[in-house]
Amino acid sequence: MQQVLTRKLEGFEDLSNDDRRALDGLAPRIRQVAARVDLVREGDEPENVHLILDGLACRYKVLPDGKRQIMALMVPGDFCDLNVFILDQMDHNIATISACHVVDIPRRAIEEITQAHPQITRAFWWCGLVDEAVLREWLVNLGGRAPERRIAHLLCEMLVRLDAVGKVTNDSYPFPFTQTELADTMGLSAVHVHRTLRELRDLGLITLKRRVLTIHDVEQLKAFCGFTPNYLHLKNTRWGARRSEPWLSQLRES
Repeated sequence: MQQVLTRKLEGFEDLSNDDRRALDGLAPRIRQVAARVDLVREGDEPENVHLILDGLACRYKVLPDGKRQIMALMVPGDFCDLNVFILDQMDHNIATISACHVVDIPRRAIEEITQAHPQITRAFWWCGLVDEAVLREWLVNLGGRAPERRIAHLLCEMLVRLDAVGKVTNDSYPFPFTQTELADTMGLSAVHVHRTLRELRDLGLITLKRRVLTIHDVEQLKAFCGFTPNYLHLKNTRWGARRSEPWLSQLRES
């Protein structure tokens, strides 16, 4: 389970055996957290960095009227907030969506590993930059895509991110979300989410059964919503290889 962090970081940077051993040392104690439990609440004074080793978590805020907006999803191998300990207090909440295995990493451990391992530091930088890139893409998704394409885009993104850490089998992956959670993520009503998922099923693009989502034709779903994985910057994965193929073909022909 500890290997998911190494696997994710190697999607950005080549790591040495020494780097891998150092990363394994970041997770000496793993705790189990039930589904839909807050790991950090707005206003808390952060002390540790939370690493998700298994399960799914989210970043969210709650408006004064009680409406919730989910602003990010964390998959295995993701830090909830890599530099969160710099803040005086949290300005958002972090919660589990499914049952999770979580590691609380002290600030000192992060500082020590980055001082001693430059390739890990570069991979951490990639993590932060990709988090920002995902947020930008979500803004485009919410503001520029129709609801059915908005949700399809999220399904494609989760496929790529989970596949990068070995959590996809035959284009199927765990999908523990309630329709309300999807609504809070996509800026839609739960009724609209239900209708959209049914439309994607009727089109033969997906199947959702027993909390497992299957994409029947990845390329067709990508084309349906205009998804390209370039913003995830996974250069050392099959998605990165696919992205570079046209460039390589042109290079060979020149």
